[in-house]
Amino acid sequence: MNRLLIGRCLSALATALIPTTLTLAVLRTTGDGAALGVVLASEMVPLLLFLPVGGVLADRIRPQRVALLADLTRCLSQAAIAVELLLGVNRLLDLALLSAVAGVAIAFGSPAVPRLVVAVVPGPDRLRMNARIGVATSLSAVVAPALAGAITLAAGPGWAAALTAVLFACSALTLGGIHTASAGARTSGPGRTSAASARRLVGRGSAASSFGRDLVEGWREIRERPWFLACVLGHGVWHFMAGLFLTLGPVTAVQELGGEASWMVILQSGTVGLVLGVFAAPRLPIRRPLAVVQLGAACYVLPMVALAVTAPAPVTAGAYFVAMFGLGVLSPLWETVVADEIPEAALGRVRSFDQLISFASRPFGLAVAAPLAGLTGVTALALTGGVLVAAANLAAIVPMARSRRRRAAPEPCVTEGKLRRR
Repeated sequence: MNRLLIGRCLSALATALIPTTLTLAVLRTTGDGAALGVVLASEMVPLLLFLPVGGVLADRIRPQRVALLADLTRCLSQAAIAVELLLGVNRLLDLALLSAVAGVAIAFGSPAVPRLVVAVVPGPDRLRMNARIGVATSLSAVVAPALAGAITLAAGPGWAAALTAVLFACSALTLGGIHTASAGARTSGPGRTSAASARRLVGRGSAASSFGRDLVEGWREIRERPWFLACVLGHGVWHFMAGLFLTLGPVTAVQELGGEASWMVILQSGTVGLVLGVFAAPRLPIRRPLAVVQLGAACYVLPMVALAVTAPAPVTAGAYFVAMFGLGVLSPLWETVVADEIPEAALGRVRSFDQLISFASRPFGLAVAAPLAGLTGVTALALTGGVLVAAANLAAIVPMARSRRRRAAPEPCVTEGKLRRR
């Protein structure tokens, strides 16, 4: 388990270094914001396109191998970027293509990580492991931009890219020492799987099964769990509103709340809230984790309302602290609950759908924030967004209650032993 944690920490730091390194490299080379947009989009577009394929692959192959190959691929892409920058080649097309390669690697590696945690970490320890990974990811998001900026100022962006490549290589080395069982069906819940799911998981064992059929089976697993679909859509609304807030918030802070220092205080309060929330998650006496997840997401209504009424900077900072504390609590809880409730043989495909919604929603929110604010005004847009993020996430609690009532009734099920005998 220690290898897994160290590897995920290294990978999180390397991942967080990339945006700042690429931004500074492109701006130093071209000084063109449009060129920067092309390079950043070159990673995002293939990531979104290949995520469903990555989910299928994560369910077919040992997750350790998929994550290892993803880290090695990203290591090579960052090493190639470092060589180009250090040699002074600086071709925009090369940077875009190498970023696209990294995007494909993320698409294949991301769905494999939840399966890797399930394969390596015993059930009672998963929440604590997910919380530790969450802390590493949160701290990396804070430390990495400053680290990449310092290296770029001192030695150039090529050396920042080289450090990123080394970190991915070290992450791959830790994964190389992790041994997991071959991909197979895990029971959902305490040793039990529904009869319908069991029949599908047994039936999908053929290596000749098509990607299309696997995708359909993954979608069927989602449809059988209305609570999951409702939660994912609510989280998509959360990410969209986060894009709006992170675009309109700094403009409002600079113009109305006292300048750039006010926005930095707001951002740092959110960072502190996020880290504290992740630390608190495994220590809180939570009896209904999914309800807590959705309440945590609904807390984003607070900074949206603060933005709408142009609340003073301390009030906005406090609202953002609470919202990000909610995110910190919900993230490890969500990872753990989904791993417990979704059959392992379908976990990669189910989580790839979850990640697809999340990865796509925030950039979309960033892109449309300014045009929407120009049409409706910041106040109306932020108030509407606050209502939507609260309603979408609180409404997801209803399918959870129905699902719990349905599970209370006896359902034909099979144990692991019966599943093997079939």
